[in-house]
Amino acid sequence: MTQANLQQSTPTAVARAPRAATRASPGNLYEAKVLSVHHWTDRLFSFTTTRDAGFRFHSGQFTMIGLDVDGRPLLRAYSMASSPYVDTLEFLSIKVPDGALTSRLQHVQCGDTVLVGRKPSGTLLVENLLPGRVLYLLATGTGLAPFMSIVRDPEVYSLFEKIVLVHGCRRVAELAYRQLIDEELPRDPWIGGAVIDRLLYYPTVTREPFVQQGRIPGLLESGELSRRLGLAPIDRGGDRFMLCGSPAMLADTRAVLEKFGCAEGNMSRPGQYVIERAFVDK
Repeated sequence: MTQANLQQSTPTAVARAPRAATRASPGNLYEAKVLSVHHWTDRLFSFTTTRDAGFRFHSGQFTMIGLDVDGRPLLRAYSMASSPYVDTLEFLSIKVPDGALTSRLQHVQCGDTVLVGRKPSGTLLVENLLPGRVLYLLATGTGLAPFMSIVRDPEVYSLFEKIVLVHGCRRVAELAYRQLIDEELPRDPWIGGAVIDRLLYYPTVTREPFVQQGRIPGLLESGELSRRLGLAPIDRGGDRFMLCGSPAMLADTRAVLEKFGCAEGNMSRPGQYVIERAFVDK
């Protein structure tokens, strides 16, 4: 993490809404108690819950989260923002005033109960990428959530020389977890040394003055991102990418990566980049 970045950051966040609320079988769910709630802005909040001892996931995955509404579970897909090695779960959520689930979920308080799906899923797994030197985590809005799990996972730091976390938002107040990334992670007793040596954080804003501005696709294509971080130009031979965020960012960034000769990876054929498509803006 660069000293420049360490001097720039304070906590804030943004918005990405998971796919429309759905119903699910109660047998695939368990009840978790809300432990804390943090409202980043009037449109965004995060919360932590207890974690069932049998619930296992890999950093970058998502599961179904919801509430019991009129005796039936109402659910959406949410990425785990917490490390897979801690005994609590953390989620980042947009607030949708008329959303079937989020209009209710945004009012949860400590001690309330939420429903958690027992079957995590997702494509943002290092196994879906070819071995490489630099891992770029490219997020807009609450697409940051799975990458917060990844940068808190000690195993990831053993696989790459550098990890670059890019978070794009419209406004400065939407840059979630800045203080945690800049100040708390470097002091973490388990991963602090790896964070200092290997993690580069690049928050960027598009609609307000900020020290770093611009959309992720443009920053990649122009080479500005790699130059400002002191990295070599994008190279499909050693650079790997994970994308999560708005449909526009995903489509435009994918087009840029394919110009660089990168191919999308999956469980059967690893590639230079992977995309999480389980979420849409709303």
